[in-house]
Amino acid sequence: MRIVLAELPNPLLPATYDIVWSLIVVAVLALMLTALWQALRSKAHTGGQQLLWALLIVLAPVLGALAWFVLGRQHSAAGPAA
Repeated sequence: MRIVLAELPNPLLPATYDIVWSLIVVAVLALMLTALWQALRSKAHTGGQQLLWALLIVLAPVLGALAWFVLGRQHSAAGPAA
């Protein structure tokens, strides 16, 4: 029986797969925590609005955080100047 190296599974594939998914998880957590921190510290929103933003960010981490950066921050940036 002859073993051909091309037929053996790549031992680095699981490690690469794990590293990529770990980096994705870290990026999502960083995005979520940054959005959550900014939403809770926002002076332009009331306590109820901050709570709703926090719930949206926690329940839908990627979409909620992106919504905060696109919609929530525009409101808080325009709020005090108006």
